[in-house]
Amino acid sequence: MRKRGVKSVLDVATGTGFHSVQLLDAGFETVSADGSAEMLAQAFENGVKYGEHILRVVQADWRWLNRDVHGEYDAIVCLGNSFTHLFSERDRRKALAEFYAMLKHDGVLILDQRNYDAILDRGFSSKHTYYYCGEDVAVEPEYMDEGLCRMRYRFADESVYHLNMYPLRKDYTRRLMAEVGFQRIETYGDFQHTYRDEQPDFFVHVAEKEYIMDDSEGDAYSAAVSTARSYYNSSDADTFYASVWGGEDIHIGLYERPDEPIPDASRRTVARMAAKLELTERSVVLDLGSGYGGSARYLAENHGCRVLALNLSEVENERHRNLNAERGLTGAIEVVDGSFEKIPYEDASVDVVWSQDAFLHSGNRHRTLEEVARVLKPGGQLIFTDPMAVDGCPTHVLQPILDRIHLDDMGSPAFYRREMARLGFSEAPGGAFEEHGEQLATHYGRVLQETERQEAEGLGSKVSADYLERMKKGLGDWVHGGRQKHLTWGIFHFIR
Repeated sequence: MRKRGVKSVLDVATGTGFHSVQLLDAGFETVSADGSAEMLAQAFENGVKYGEHILRVVQADWRWLNRDVHGEYDAIVCLGNSFTHLFSERDRRKALAEFYAMLKHDGVLILDQRNYDAILDRGFSSKHTYYYCGEDVAVEPEYMDEGLCRMRYRFADESVYHLNMYPLRKDYTRRLMAEVGFQRIETYGDFQHTYRDEQPDFFVHVAEKEYIMDDSEGDAYSAAVSTARSYYNSSDADTFYASVWGGEDIHIGLYERPDEPIPDASRRTVARMAAKLELTERSVVLDLGSGYGGSARYLAENHGCRVLALNLSEVENERHRNLNAERGLTGAIEVVDGSFEKIPYEDASVDVVWSQDAFLHSGNRHRTLEEVARVLKPGGQLIFTDPMAVDGCPTHVLQPILDRIHLDDMGSPAFYRREMARLGFSEAPGGAFEEHGEQLATHYGRVLQETERQEAEGLGSKVSADYLERMKKGLGDWVHGGRQKHLTWGIFHFIR
């Protein structure tokens, strides 16, 4: 909050006052609100006892917050897993809308919740690293389903208390925030930017109210997509991928032997994916993250379909258009500058969404997949590949790779299966995921070998030495992650 210049804070879940006292100690102008008069009385006493603060307390119902609390605030905090006490979706939406309305134009909402996803999907566990650190209370769910979490609190004196809560899933909470107006939402796991979904005890959502203009180029992309866009637009990256990675197909290949040329293996991936689809001249394929257009040209030439090629790098797109023109395919392939987090096509307008090794660059994969669902016709197909973490991969082993590509996390097979099911997709008849995890290490190993070979032949005169050193280090990290089976890759295929 200090980094954001926050001065005034509304603590909407004051309880017995712990967070309000901490905020006042830290120098923030704090108003303390709660629905319980008894809680506020205790909070007021605690403010005097533990910080010599006179708390400004207001009894208020979240659903009518603007009626009961006055003014606008730089930040609103809703902590202590408090938001899960609302059991009606209507009430949750109303409360979030009230929070949004009480923030200043550039204000921020900070809301935490227990990791109910992990409890629902894998059973309860807790590291007690940041929450419930004391030894005098044992906390565990007594009953759990998608609509109720009944927690049991057992204290050292053998007393037992229960609380009923609604088990909010992380992505559901994020979606509600977006639907009431918050445009940029970051989610931390136990205060960490990088985490695996099953590991944190708590999620902390940081939602910004600041309005992002649609026609502002600088704000058109999420932070992760903007980073990828800047990278792929650089001269070093363009030269490297065109020279080393395969020229037309800059994605992971399917290798029949370890020393196979990169372009041959990469093209085999395209052919393998296309063979799963029954494309005709009437088919409209949307290629997300189309790069230099190798896949788009293959589909247009071999199947006669129309391809819409959406890609974030203007530099790559210019090379793509030139290659299309050389092959007489300008009329068959529409190359569009843009992000797959906001696809510039109408609802139910395409037959197939195709993507290769691009979704990992999204800072909001949930939004990307929702956009995919939006533009696909009923019965349409999604086919894609993506470098991923294996299910259950420890966070720390991914850090070198995440740092290299400036990401907070990666997808996983379970993540994509879960999200596609949520969005109403079914598995393709041949199965949803054709895994080829071993190919990831093979491919990055081949690219590393080719980099070193071309470097010895003068690649350094075209690409900066710093770029090559960082690239070789990054490729080595990918190879290591693949060989250690921390990473995987393969072909996903779903039906809308």
